[in-house]
Amino acid sequence: MALKNTLNLNSLTQQELNLVKEIAGEHLTMSTKFELYSNQVQDQQFKQMLKQSSQDAKTTATNLTNSIQ
Repeated sequence: MALKNTLNLNSLTQQELNLVKEIAGEHLTMSTKFELYSNQVQDQQFKQMLKQSSQDAKTTATNLTNSIQ
């Protein structure tokens, strides 16, 4: 499940903002891994699930990043 919208994170401390950046980076890593895994499986249903997970992770990372800018 992806974070579909940006959040209002204006009142966060610097430490909290750094944690949000770290979480966004971890979601980008997950996105890359899901994409790699999807290219290695033969089952089309599983492949599609992994591709969707990759896209969801990327969407979440993007929306988290946009929320702190």
